[in-house]
Amino acid sequence: MARIEDIPEPTRTAVLGLPVTPVAAPAFVAGPPLAQRRVALVSSAALHRRGEAPFLPGSGEYRALPADLPPGEILMSHVSIGFDRSGWQRDHNVAYPIDRLRELAAEGVIGALAGTHYSVMGSTDPQAMAASADAIAAQMRAEGVGGAVLSPV
Repeated sequence: MARIEDIPEPTRTAVLGLPVTPVAAPAFVAGPPLAQRRVALVSSAALHRRGEAPFLPGSGEYRALPADLPPGEILMSHVSIGFDRSGWQRDHNVAYPIDRLRELAAEGVIGALAGTHYSVMGSTDPQAMAASADAIAAQMRAEGVGGAVLSPV
């Protein structure tokens, strides 16, 4: 992740000028134990299926990734200042820790792995992502997801 002082102008000023909307409700809510929850991944690594168009810089869209999608069928189109893909190239779990979630499900730490996971393009104005965030939340509710692992890149 880039530090604000490392981001060149005019991008630095644009990022610092983005409005920050306060969250009215608590960000975390009570619920069943993690061992009883279906868990999904949300990555900001701009992951998409092979054959799909890559994310464009600043895109507010999202992509749904089936849990059974083989790692070799997942591509990353994230772009950002100082972004290093070498970790992703060695181990997809760096940005998309699906194997770690499978292990947690097998150990009973989490109740189950969601059938669908999600990716967005990081380094994007949050206002441009509002509709995608609402759509992801709706799809998670429909699938009975009770927890999410956020994997920022």
